[in-house]
Amino acid sequence: MPVQQIDAVRARELIESGEVEVIDVRDPHEWLNGHIEVARHVPLTRLRTGAKSYLNRDNVIFVCAAGVRSNMAAQLAAAAGLSQVYNLAGGTKAWTQAGNSLVRPARTAVG
Repeated sequence: MPVQQIDAVRARELIESGEVEVIDVRDPHEWLNGHIEVARHVPLTRLRTGAKSYLNRDNVIFVCAAGVRSNMAAQLAAAAGLSQVYNLAGGTKAWTQAGNSLVRPARTAVG
């Protein structure tokens, strides 16, 4: 099955159903600036080196800032044998424009 392009409303429905895993493929500094709460961070560069080792289930939504890198990641996942693969069209930009929030990881104090 090809990659399914979904909007933020459909992504939220799938996330709330508990049936999908969300993988954010942005760079670490982008992740630290805010991500979907339930997302797991796996930068696209890691997926390119061995998608199978980072993908442990079907039903995955891939997310980036605008939907381009996540679409590449979704294609890698499909090529690795996953059959239920989604790309959040418009990425985190579309996610927040639809009224959804992003969370920032807690930064640990040094010293």
